Amino acid sequence: MAVAKPGIPRRSANASRSAHGAEAVKLINAYVAKSSAELRAVANGLRQLVKKTVPGSKEAVNPWGLPTFEYNGPMCYVMMGKKHLTLGFVRGTSLPDDAELLEGTGKNLRHVKLKEVEQLRDANLRQLLLEAAALNEAEPMADSMRTKDR
Repeated sequence: MAVAKPGIPRRSANASRSAHGAEAVKLINAYVAKSSAELRAVANGLRQLVKKTVPGSKEAVNPWGLPTFEYNGPMCYVMMGKKHLTLGFVRGTSLPDDAELLEGTGKNLRHVKLKEVEQLRDANLRQLLLEAAALNEAEPMADSMRTKDR
């Protein structure tokens, strides 16, 4: 039996938890609201940073119920934890990371752990967002990499 993420409604095993547009924003707001005040500030600041840094990016909820940002396909996702939030990059292994902000050992995914609003001021974080957007613009996600309902 599938376990629902906090703030994301549980659906049947066969139903996708994907959402776009106003529905996605509402679900993401509810997801973020379940966190501590400090992490809510980080999450909301991150949402503003992505929208400002990558004009045209859209908030969505992926099939696993996680908030994502899309720009020519999935670009990055957010997972709220108890002490930090994880900003994951779908194609993280393809991103230049001279500042070594990215963590992880997976085949494609890499992430940055954010604990404080001050981290959002790091120019290297903005550069990662720009690089992720440029990668998706130059090489849009293949159909096999997209969610089933897209």
